Amino acid sequence: MTAVTAVTHARPRTRRLERTIAGIGAALALVFQGGFAAVVAGADEDTLRADIIPALEGAGVALPAGGEIEAVQTLAGWFGFSLVAVLAFTALGFFFSRIRPTSRSAAWWFVAAGLACLVGSQLVLYPLAFLFFLAAGLFAARPLDGSPS
Repeated sequence: MTAVTAVTHARPRTRRLERTIAGIGAALALVFQGGFAAVVAGADEDTLRADIIPALEGAGVALPAGGEIEAVQTLAGWFGFSLVAVLAFTALGFFFSRIRPTSRSAAWWFVAAGLACLVGSQLVLYPLAFLFFLAAGLFAARPLDGSPS
């Protein structure tokens, strides 16, 4: 008689939830940070004075008197530069979560993306930064093998 042994292999969980949350954060950062930078970069001085600056002041953004154009263009440049950092850190987080899903090193890249989003938007886009911090927290707290960490 041959004994048949059933070997059950536990399918390892992936980091789909964490990557999805970070991907949503990156997409929203692209829309908001990139959108603002693109609109301001493509606007001429008359459009800035007539439409964009009054909208920013109506939203509570304090602009210096006499230097509104330069302040808005500087803010747009800062948003664009920080967007590049956010997307780079997110890409690194995706890379490390894909090649080493059991390691928690990807969490640090998502923390860096969240900090770049916070600092780059001057604390305006804190809900987006929260998505990156949530993804990093899930990387740190959720074990892959199902055992408590």
